Amino acid sequence: MTGTLAHDEQLLKINGVELCVETFGDQGDPAILLVAGAAASMLWWDAELCERIAASGRYVIRYDHRDTGRSTSYPPGRPAYSFTDLALDTLAIQDALGIERAHVVCQSMFGAAGLILGVDHPDRVASLTFVSTTTGAGDLPPPSGDLAMPAEPDPSDTDAVVEYVIAGARAFAGGSPYFDEAAIRALAERDVARARNYASTLVNHYAIEAEGPTGGGFGDIAAPTLVVHGDRDPFLPLPHGEALRDAIPGAELLVLEGAGHDLPRPVWDGFVSALVEHTHGGRS
Repeated sequence: MTGTLAHDEQLLKINGVELCVETFGDQGDPAILLVAGAAASMLWWDAELCERIAASGRYVIRYDHRDTGRSTSYPPGRPAYSFTDLALDTLAIQDALGIERAHVVCQSMFGAAGLILGVDHPDRVASLTFVSTTTGAGDLPPPSGDLAMPAEPDPSDTDAVVEYVIAGARAFAGGSPYFDEAAIRALAERDVARARNYASTLVNHYAIEAEGPTGGGFGDIAAPTLVVHGDRDPFLPLPHGEALRDAIPGAELLVLEGAGHDLPRPVWDGFVSALVEHTHGGRS
């Protein structure tokens, strides 16, 4: 079922693919499953952040999506999977780790996975947290006019790819005073180096056709839900987070002051505190 990699990572052979998974903390504690955003490997859930959450009595799981990091990669522009497949990957990870119900934390575009899980698989979801995501309603503000992205690099030029990732992170930080270029550079260099095929990472998630759950929408989510949103988010401005809170029965909103479309280190204390409170309870 599994293969072992360095740094306590495991390759789980599930759903016909290999997914690279890493865990933090005591497996007997409530499980928090972290689902990164588009084109983001597990590394974008910083290991120190994972350790802080685990130190608060949580079993933390991060993993590489298909087409990121050390997980299965498809040819660039030809992802042979759907949003539903990516949601089902999280359930397969839970099964492989012996977890019946997890507290699921989804970021950005893959809030769609959280929606599918919450509506179509409520028995597997102890709670939901949506970070920097949206309902997708057409009347919400568009991305900021100054959200300038560089041209896509030649994937064979590693230095150019790293600079592209840094530029993207800078743009999505929305002018936040918390943007740390040195830290992002180190992360980007490691992310590009460990990927099976970063050319696929750059494009494949954006080539997936959007789809939602079969059983309803945000209003049908019954799991306790926390919405987390930066007040400087230039890609999905704060009204997206407010609309998401309003769309989900009983949802609460945590606004991260000074943060953009990310989770910079200076907001970790507030985020971890809110997440631990949101996920209190027994073994999931």
